[in-house]
Amino acid sequence: CAALAVTISGLGKGGFAGLGMLAMPIMVQGVNPIEGAAILLPILVVQDAVSVWAFRRTWDKAIIAAMLPGMGLGVLLGFAFAKVVDEKVVTGFIGLLSLVFGLYRLWLERGGKIPLPSNSPYWVGSLFGIGSGFASQIAHAGAPPFQMWVIPRQLPRDVLVGTTAIAFAMMNWMKIPTYAALGQFTRANLQASAMLMPLALVATAAGVVLVRKVDAQRFYTLIYVLMVALGLRLVAQML
Repeated sequence: CAALAVTISGLGKGGFAGLGMLAMPIMVQGVNPIEGAAILLPILVVQDAVSVWAFRRTWDKAIIAAMLPGMGLGVLLGFAFAKVVDEKVVTGFIGLLSLVFGLYRLWLERGGKIPLPSNSPYWVGSLFGIGSGFASQIAHAGAPPFQMWVIPRQLPRDVLVGTTAIAFAMMNWMKIPTYAALGQFTRANLQASAMLMPLALVATAAGVVLVRKVDAQRFYTLIYVLMVALGLRLVAQML
């Protein structure tokens, strides 16, 4: 589960936007959600370095400036949530995110429209940043709120990928103190992260190369259906 989750996360960090949403629903099939997220976090930080370097010249500073304060607040809210609820609730929340995002992306593929206008004010981006930070802290799943505000702005592909890479790199660094405060950087978790790190780097580098050569859309329908199935499974486990 961990190896598959890290591979998928790496491809997502390498440029296959949204693919990383599948990592945590797979990870929690093998470990509890907070522990699984803590194992993934150091890996995500290293993967971020690869993707930020690859797209360092193509990113939108205004979008980052608009969303980052909200992301920071969302991370703190997610930390407070994880501190007071049972891990079963966190697992169900991860499943709900996976289910909603999978259905949302399948709806878009069938011709659905994103309701936000392409010129919505930047303060709206801050609100979506809160949602992104919260979901990212709980499940490394901050992509949906981020994409809902950013994608309608119709950025060029490389600018979208670069902006996403830099925003989530910054947010993952914000999460390091919160996961430390939750007591999740144990020796066992850090050893697991270190064992998975080589695979993570290879997967990220492969994503950077493949995103420029492959029509990723052909894979996405299957991925989103799998997100829905895993989401239903995790929500059912909570009930």
